[in-house]
Amino acid sequence: MTHSDVHGVIVVDKPPGVTSRRVVDAVSRTLSTKTVGHAGTLDPLAAGVVVVCVGHATKLVDFIHQQEKAYTVSFLFGRSSPSDDLETELTIESDPKRPSLDQVVASVSNQCGVIQQLPCVYSAKKIGGKRAYKLARLGQTVTLKPKEVCISDLEITSYAWPKLELTVVCSSGTFVRAVGRDIANDLGTTAVMETLLRTAVGPYKRTNSLPLAVITPDERGQKSLGGALLPLVSAVPHLSKRVLTPFETDHASRGGHLENTPDSVGECVAALDEEGNLVGVLKKLASGGWRLRPNFIDSSPHS
Repeated sequence: MTHSDVHGVIVVDKPPGVTSRRVVDAVSRTLSTKTVGHAGTLDPLAAGVVVVCVGHATKLVDFIHQQEKAYTVSFLFGRSSPSDDLETELTIESDPKRPSLDQVVASVSNQCGVIQQLPCVYSAKKIGGKRAYKLARLGQTVTLKPKEVCISDLEITSYAWPKLELTVVCSSGTFVRAVGRDIANDLGTTAVMETLLRTAVGPYKRTNSLPLAVITPDERGQKSLGGALLPLVSAVPHLSKRVLTPFETDHASRGGHLENTPDSVGECVAALDEEGNLVGVLKKLASGGWRLRPNFIDSSPHS
C-alpha cells in the first residue's frame, strides 16, 4: 500500500476513555500519512463510531456532517453537573421528583422534530475565539445561543427511575447530553448523561466498524486498515449522482464548467467516472453550469 495514495474512509469503534484525536493519530501512524481527520468528534466518555477520513476523503467531511447520527444513551434523573454528564462534579437532589412513565413519554415527545436546543456549556462551541468548555473550566460565565437541530427519532428503550435509556437519531450538531437535560427540565427535575454509544454516522454503522485495538503501526495493522478502507463515494449517499464521460472528466479536471443535466438535483452532485469511482463533487454555479469542487481526478484506485 503506497500510503500517499490512500484515499477513503475508515469506520473505527472507539472505546470509552479514549479521545477522537487518539483514534486519528493511530490511523495516521499506521498509514504513515498526515492527511487524516475525523468527521465529528466523540467525547472521551462516549464509545462507538468515529469516521476517519484519509487522503482526499478529508475534503468530504462537510458532506458527512450533513447526514444524521444515531446513538443509544442512558441518563440518570435527580442529579446534575456543569457538563451534563459524569465528567464534572455531581449535585444530587435531596428530594427528587420521580416522573411516571407516562410523564416521561410525554416529555420525550416534546424533544422530537425540529427544535431549538441550547448547547451544553461544556462544549467545543467557540465564544470570542475560545472553546466554551475551556472558559467553563476557568470558572467564567458561558452564554450560548439556542441552535436549530432536528431529532428525527427518539425512543424509550427502558425506564426504571432514576435511569432512562433512549435511542436517538439526530442531525449533526445535536447535543445528546442536552436531550436528557431538557427532558428532565420539562419534568421538573434534573438529569446527567451516564453512557453514550454512537451506533451510526450516515451510512457508517458500528456493526461494520474496526476496533481501535487492531490499528497498530505494523504490517498487521496496515492490513486491517487496508481491508477496512471504504471508497470515497460511500461518503455521499445523500447526493444525486452524475456519471461523467471521459471527455467531461478531462474537461472538468482542468477547471472547465459542465452544463446542467435533467437528473441533477440540489446544489451539489456527486461526480462519478464510468467505473463508479467518485472523481469529485460538482457544485452549481450562478451561471447555471457546474464546476468540480473538490476535484479527485488524480485520486488512487481506492476512490
